[in-house]
Amino acid sequence: MDWLSNPEIWIALVTLTILEIVLGVDNVIFISILSSKLPHRQQRPARRLGLTLAMVTRIGLLLSISWIIRLTEPLFAVAGHEFSGRDLTLLLGGLFLLGKSTYEIHESLEGEESHGATTLTASFVSVILQILILDMVFSLDSVITAVGMVDQIGVMIAAIVVAVGVMLLSAEAISAFVNERPTVKILALSFLLLVGFSLVAEAFHQEISKGYLYFAMAFSVFVELINQRIRHKTPVQLKKAYTR
Repeated sequence: MDWLSNPEIWIALVTLTILEIVLGVDNVIFISILSSKLPHRQQRPARRLGLTLAMVTRIGLLLSISWIIRLTEPLFAVAGHEFSGRDLTLLLGGLFLLGKSTYEIHESLEGEESHGATTLTASFVSVILQILILDMVFSLDSVITAVGMVDQIGVMIAAIVVAVGVMLLSAEAISAFVNERPTVKILALSFLLLVGFSLVAEAFHQEISKGYLYFAMAFSVFVELINQRIRHKTPVQLKKAYTR
């Protein structure tokens, strides 16, 4: 129990927890947007299950550090670029995020009018499967970051559990805020496009500083908050291609 009196471990725990929360914000946004397609009674269970799966996935990856390390080893090279298992995962995840975000923007703006007034019902299983795919991508990046920062497995797991707990508490508020404001929802989907592009770039070893991404997102949110204060009425209403 010597770790209880070790300030370095506590500093590492707090730092890693904050980092995990920051890295998990885009995951929460994506889960909120996907779960909003479900009937109202299924939305909260979907968000909770999605975040729980994210926690389980991250802890599972942490307990397989040797496998994580092997993922960074080159598998093959194309046009002088070496690709590892991590690169392929980020590439596929980034492309999925780009495609899914683009589709969601299209559905939000065009809705049922672009499908001949056809009404769809989202499946709970399909939503959870999509959440699970993105959980794996976001978890991989998050775990690799954790492994690079801290040596103690217990500290990593504790940071992940606390971070997911915070996200579970804030998921309802974030979901309501995003889905009740059309412009914020489109802005959030634009953020996911940005994250998807950064994942694809990182897969090709063209790393974009996270600081630049977070600054762009923060500035956009700042401008949007000003717009929200200036405009007393919502300027647009997004289409709903799914029943509730």
